[in-house]
Amino acid sequence: MPTLAISNFNLICTLLGGFVILFGLVSYLVREKMYISEALPSLLFGIIFKEAGLFRPEFYGTTTSDITREFTRLVLGVQLVLAGVQLPGKYLLHEWRSLSMLLLPVMTAMWIISALIIYLCIPNLNYLDALIIGACITPTDPVLSNSLVKGRFAEKSIAEPLRNLISAESGANDGFGYPFLFLALYMLRDNGFAIARDWIVETIIYQVILSVAYGTVVGYIAMRTLHFAKEKNMIDDESFVLFAFALALFIVGTAGLVGTDDLLACFVAGNVFTCDWFRVETEHDSLQSSLDMMLNVAMFTWLGTVVPWAEFNTQQIPAWRFIVMALAILAFRRLPAVLAMYKAIPRIETFREAIFTGFFGPIGVGAVFYLSVLLQTLATFNQTEQVAYIGKVAPLVIYFLMVSSVIVHGISIPALVIGPSMPRTLSRSLTQLGIVRQFSTFSRSVTVVEREPELRITRNLVTTHNANELDNIHVVDIVNRDTENC
Repeated sequence: MPTLAISNFNLICTLLGGFVILFGLVSYLVREKMYISEALPSLLFGIIFKEAGLFRPEFYGTTTSDITREFTRLVLGVQLVLAGVQLPGKYLLHEWRSLSMLLLPVMTAMWIISALIIYLCIPNLNYLDALIIGACITPTDPVLSNSLVKGRFAEKSIAEPLRNLISAESGANDGFGYPFLFLALYMLRDNGFAIARDWIVETIIYQVILSVAYGTVVGYIAMRTLHFAKEKNMIDDESFVLFAFALALFIVGTAGLVGTDDLLACFVAGNVFTCDWFRVETEHDSLQSSLDMMLNVAMFTWLGTVVPWAEFNTQQIPAWRFIVMALAILAFRRLPAVLAMYKAIPRIETFREAIFTGFFGPIGVGAVFYLSVLLQTLATFNQTEQVAYIGKVAPLVIYFLMVSSVIVHGISIPALVIGPSMPRTLSRSLTQLGIVRQFSTFSRSVTVVEREPELRITRNLVTTHNANELDNIHVVDIVNRDTENC
């Protein structure tokens, strides 16, 4: 007898597939008209269905932290390879001055300021504990940053050199988060010379330098072999387009096997691999963007299901502390440092560009990944009260800041650009999609047929949709001459 099989897998396929279908139907309106990326709707979708009891990540057969760690690694690896591919060839070499300023003094200031705010807002933490947690949110998120530098708003309002700089910084500093995190962790675990020894050998040399070298070698070999296969007509178009995606999977797996920084290796490999050739060959193909969007939707939906909402308001840490912390972090974590140093960053030319670069430093998937690295590393330490408290507080701080950043940065551009005219813009967009004027469109279609001995002219007044001017009405004259075959 047929029975209902309400399993986790069936629910996930139903809800995730349904959400992607519904979002896809209005994706142009949401992304190109309202300037909202897929991250915010996906996060809200996950939160709603988790609270409704339809998503149950705790029953998936393993710990949610393990799933989150590997899922974030996968999404970040793919994003970073694609970010490297989409930059101009040898971009990291040509723009080393701007990137050095953003990755060294600016990131260091972000780390110190973030830790200070966390220390002041969260009770029973000393400053070293706050430095450990603050290191997780120091890198800007490449997933949210890439959604910012793509699309119609970015092309119209952000200069291409600045877009490339934001994308490159978010890719590189996601790998550069390791030195900040592990310096603080080694200061917690070790004493004296052991701190410098472990940090230099295990983090700087093995994590950073080795990953850069590995990414360079793999990216160069991949570029040469793909170029050879393309010249010899050995690879089909589908495999060619998917090559960067497969390269990301390969680097994430191999770098993970040897324990080096797979994120930095992915980004370096992507930029070495492109050398402009692959980027130009695939710039009009939408398959990579489609895979990228699907991964982002699934990732932020998952994050929405694992956010610990019930723990954001307890007697020990009331909700107002989290709110004050989030507002202070978003306002002071990055903006003052960029404003103070932008004249030393060649690619940030004006004060306005400095404000934009300083404000849009989102916290997202990268912070959750570093949180999983932090928890995994703390599990190997002596389980003192201090270590246990850091492990308890860190997820609450990181997840609250992630949600706050996705919301604030997700609605900032719509609020600034179309906020005052939002009702008119929404009405116009719905009208252009045919929801309001679907009947009047038909009534305006007129066909007049004039017959002559050797000429038949059909004049149709039609409403056409243009990619840039959706509200224009064109008159199309179609002239058909009678022939013997007619």
